[in-house]
Amino acid sequence: MGNNENEKVSVAEEEKKSVNTKEVVEVAIEPSYGDDWATYRDDEVMQQHNAIQAEEAEKLPFVGDKEPLSALAAEYQSGSPIIQEKIKLLGQSFSAIRRTRGDGNCFFRCFMFAYLEHILESQDKAEVDRIKANVEQCKKTLQNLGYAEFTFEDFFALFLEQLESVLQGNETSISHDELVTRSRDQSVSDYVVMFFRFVTSGEVRKRAEFFEPFILGLSNMTVEKFCKASVEPMGEESDHVHITALSDALGVAIRVMYLDRSSCDTGSVSVNHHDFVPSISDSPNGTTNSVEPVMTLLYRPGHYDILYPK
Repeated sequence: MGNNENEKVSVAEEEKKSVNTKEVVEVAIEPSYGDDWATYRDDEVMQQHNAIQAEEAEKLPFVGDKEPLSALAAEYQSGSPIIQEKIKLLGQSFSAIRRTRGDGNCFFRCFMFAYLEHILESQDKAEVDRIKANVEQCKKTLQNLGYAEFTFEDFFALFLEQLESVLQGNETSISHDELVTRSRDQSVSDYVVMFFRFVTSGEVRKRAEFFEPFILGLSNMTVEKFCKASVEPMGEESDHVHITALSDALGVAIRVMYLDRSSCDTGSVSVNHHDFVPSISDSPNGTTNSVEPVMTLLYRPGHYDILYPK
């Protein structure tokens, strides 16, 4: 694989070294079992921990309303001064945030809404035709890898249906409000998330030699095991491998802003970001053109939301 691709993943990896991959939620459990407390197993503690997390997550819709960035500042009013300063810096370039449910699928839900919203607002039919061709190629990739078509065809069909619906002038065209409603409908949202998970898995498996070093650094798993355990199942969190693979497979550029407690060696504060930009070779002489990010996501440890530029 080319040096540009390796740099793309490794740079993102470096930028996230200072970011914890998951936020730890402490769960206090009162030991009401007397002497039996010593026999309360780790897996039972984790089950209760996960149940509490799931209960909290379900209080939020899959995709929230658009809020002013001041809502994010209010969230950290009594928090880290570095975080507060970084939110002020974000406020110079961004005006609003749209939150997503923290259920492990937040990156894919962000991508789904932000991309469909982009098409709805731009009405870029050429882009829709381009991504349809990429989706068809992703389908062939899965077939070549030995996936039975019935395992993924419904997910692909539903995504294409949503893509068509945001183009205006058709009987099935939808408004922005309807896009929000559909994104909160589990039967739609989960199917589109599964579409993205299959596309991501297919891309990682197809380019196993390229992704393997990064996967080993993350999880010490084989590529196949990583895809089965960390890409295809619902609720598994996404990292730079997932983002790179989805961006490359669909040819959609993504900017990620990192909100963490890191600061520069000089003591100054800045907000790190990384552009996941697929290289698209579409000219007769083989030169490579880059595409601009069509969405900006905010990454906080273990979670993604959507940012809106001013």
